[in-house]
Amino acid sequence: QVQPVESGGGLVQAGGSLRLSCAASGRTFSTYSMGWFRPAPGKGREFVARISWSGNMKYYADSVKGRFIISRDNAKNTVYLQMNNLKPGDTAVYFCASYSSGSYASPTSYDYWGQGTQVTVSS
Repeated sequence: QVQPVESGGGLVQAGGSLRLSCAASGRTFSTYSMGWFRPAPGKGREFVARISWSGNMKYYADSVKGRFIISRDNAKNTVYLQMNNLKPGDTAVYFCASYSSGSYASPTSYDYWGQGTQVTVSS
């Protein structure tokens, strides 16, 4: 079992950067792939990025590809989301979750979720 806790959100101007952290308790953290999601109007939670347990495989939504970077430090039980060139459309609560099975882009494939961290991008 993994219990994620997100941090690092805040208010930033368009074009700026933020780094989100997801600290997960549980001795099996290093065996879980982890993902980041954010709410999308009328669509529930939208996939943002996913990283495999080893960190070797990374996937991104088209909307963030080239701007966001997902990484992890298994020694610290932490996953990061470096967000660069932020846009007002990136404004959302960002959630971290542990992957269970199924499509990596579907929120139903993830089982343990954090409470989220708010990111606000001003124009």
